[in-house]
Parts: sequence; structure tokens; C-alpha cells
Amino acid sequence: MKQLPIVLLMFALMITATADDWIVETVDSDDDVGYDTSLALDAGGNPHISYKDRTNWDLKYAAWNGASWELETVESAGYVGHYTSLALDAGGNPHISYYDATNQELKYAAWNGASWELETVDSGGGGDVGRYTSLALDDSGNPHISYIDYTDYDLKYAAWNGASWELQTLDSGGFIAGYTSLALDAGGYPHISYFDLSNHNLKYAAWNGASWELETVDYDGDVGSYTSLALDDSGNPHISYYDETNGYLKYAAWN
Repeated sequence: MKQLPIVLLMFALMITATADDWIVETVDSDDDVGYDTSLALDAGGNPHISYKDRTNWDLKYAAWNGASWELETVESAGYVGHYTSLALDAGGNPHISYYDATNQELKYAAWNGASWELETVDSGGGGDVGRYTSLALDDSGNPHISYIDYTDYDLKYAAWNGASWELQTLDSGGFIAGYTSLALDAGGYPHISYFDLSNHNLKYAAWNGASWELETVDYDGDVGSYTSLALDDSGNPHISYYDETNGYLKYAAWN
């Protein structure tokens, strides 16, 4: 019993030392910036961030060069930069999917080594598409994007095949209204976790090489918003998400 205060003191010192190991800094101090952030690390461990400037409604990008942050505006035409998702290719070049609120389109930006290339992926035929984007690159550097068609409230998926964008509607059964997360397995097959607002369920879609398999992961209450998906080395999905009914953080894993 006499050793307890010493143990508690040592534990407190460990907590303080651990807390001091965090480096916190301001990346961009322009007025009202930093919404819809997405982070990726390059091979050297340097951070790259895509985000929205809500003062000017621009898509912005920040990268640490080893000595300082380099900031640039990727697109400033209209109200852009919503729901950003960032991935780096094998050469460390950034690729960003995002929503253009002015034209209600899914857009994509890629750095080619000299300049940013911008393009519209899905214009929805005049509808509202491209919210809640999630981007992943395959081994060839081709982009794959999950997103929501907000006109029909469907889950959609876009993939670059090397020559053009292939668009698919994956789930049109109900009110699919937000929060997608995409990951590619070792075979390059896409897996997506998403929120079914009509039933307030967490759902999951996976390509098996021939067709899409859809299933409900959790239906216990109002669950599935703010989802994030990762795959383990065996390709099994792991999903974090929010339980609105209880105010809980939840986790689901395929065993």
C-alpha cells in the first residue's frame, strides 16, 4: 500500500510525457478554412491534406515539404471543395475527389507533376450527384470513387478504366443519403461502407469479381452514419461508425 502514491506519480509523469509528444500546428490561417479535410502520408511520412476554404468556397491543398507547408488553391470556380477525399499515387502525386455545389457534380483533381488536371466525373444528367465522396487508387494509379446521387438518393461508384470513367449505381433501394467510405483489396476490388438513411442502417457493398454483393451490417437502432472502412491483409472489412440512438461509437468486423 505504501508504494501506491509512487506508482500513481510515475503514471502521471508518463501521461505528461506522452502528451508532450504531440506536435500541434496551424497549417493554414486564412479566414475560415479547414472544412472537409482528408489526409494522406507519402513514402517519406510527409502529410498531405485536401480541404475546403469556406470563405472563398475553394478547394485547397497543403503539403509538408520537409521544412514548411506549401499551400495552394486547386480550384476556385464556383462553390467547390466539399466532401474532399485525398489519395497519393506511387509517385507521391495527390489525387482528390470532391463535390462542386455550383454545378452539383462529382469532380476529380490530379497533379500530373507540373499542374492540376480537373475534370467532371459525373454530372448526373442535370441532377445532384457527388456528395460524400471517398477515393482510392488501384495499383495502376487509377482512381475509384464512391459517392451519393442526391437526386435519386442512390449509392454510386465511379472508376477510371484507363480511357474513360465507368459509372455504376450500386444501391437504389431506399434513401441512401450520405457517408460513404471506399477501400480496395489486394485484387483491386472495391469495398464500400455506407449509411442507409431510410432504414437508419449501416450497409456494406463489395465487388466479388462478377457482381456487387450488398448487405446490412447493423440495424440495431439508428446506426451507420460517419462511417469509415479499412481492409485487413486478408481483405476482411473493418468499419467504424456512429450509433445515433445511444450516442455510441461502434465497430464492426467480418470474421
